[in-house]
Amino acid sequence: MFIVTAAFEADAQTVREYRLEPGASGLELKMRDIARPQPQAGEVLVRIRAVSLNHRDLSVAGRASSSGLVPLSDGAGEVIAVGPGVTQFAVGDRVAGTFFADWSGGPRTAQAMASARGGGVDGVLAEVIVSHEDGLIPVPDYLTFEEAATLPCAAVTAWRALFTDGALEPGETVLLEGTGGVSIFGLQLAAAAGARPIITSSSDAKLEQARALGAAGTVNYRSNPEWQEDVLALTDGVGVDHILEVVGQETMLRAIQALAYDGHIAVIGGLSGRAEALPLGSLPQGATVTNVFVGSREDFAAMNAFLVEHQLHPVIDRVFPFEEAAAAYAYMDSGAHMGKIVIRL
Repeated sequence: MFIVTAAFEADAQTVREYRLEPGASGLELKMRDIARPQPQAGEVLVRIRAVSLNHRDLSVAGRASSSGLVPLSDGAGEVIAVGPGVTQFAVGDRVAGTFFADWSGGPRTAQAMASARGGGVDGVLAEVIVSHEDGLIPVPDYLTFEEAATLPCAAVTAWRALFTDGALEPGETVLLEGTGGVSIFGLQLAAAAGARPIITSSSDAKLEQARALGAAGTVNYRSNPEWQEDVLALTDGVGVDHILEVVGQETMLRAIQALAYDGHIAVIGGLSGRAEALPLGSLPQGATVTNVFVGSREDFAAMNAFLVEHQLHPVIDRVFPFEEAAAAYAYMDSGAHMGKIVIRL
């Protein structure tokens, strides 16, 4: 199934990468040797040291249109060469790729949205990638490569939802659904900002871990099917000011029932399928809804400054070697993780 060669060598003329290719059970990860790429004008060559998975990556792997794609959006590493005209980076710099290869900032455009790594364009599950310098960002010095690799999608999504779109203020309440990457980053960011995070899970053990990370309130949605009532009770019936809605159609209505007047709900994911309709009649007066799809390089830079200020460390559940990428996918699909799943190169 795999063509596996020796690990990366600095002067190697070939490097390894994974692509999604047809297999016995649909698209499968297949490792290939390719000629070592070279940076052109404005481009940077990055030796990838770690990548991380998001639930989106399972969806991408399930689409026939993804055949031939290098998957995964999130990776971090070091610059090993620069092309003519590069001014932002030098050899040896530690960088992460932005989720969108072509969205530095400002309003979303069709061109920017088409540049989502590991979906619209090739991703980062490779020993070496080439990127335009505007599609990279320096990573905080205190973070490991494994930690930095968790940031481009889940962390920036949580940041965008809470701060860029939500204008989170100290003392406000935030509801996080589950203990995946976006929700755990949302918990950490909200707690560091002086907000009051409330988180749900089907696991009491995970809820205990969430309390150690700063959760002010926890609800087990398996033992409390009407969990929105418990959330309301934790806010003395007022409701929460912000919701990161990552589950989709199974939770949308209950989430809205837990929202306060003038609250903000960030529609992010669709773990149970995207909700086809928004129940406008159930929205509290003054509420706002944002359809969030990660964020820009500007959002990433603002988040990094916040991380440095508060010395936050991403929560990594498990690290897999590069040769076991398929096992990392299977672990993501199991839903057993809390926080992020990383592959080390």
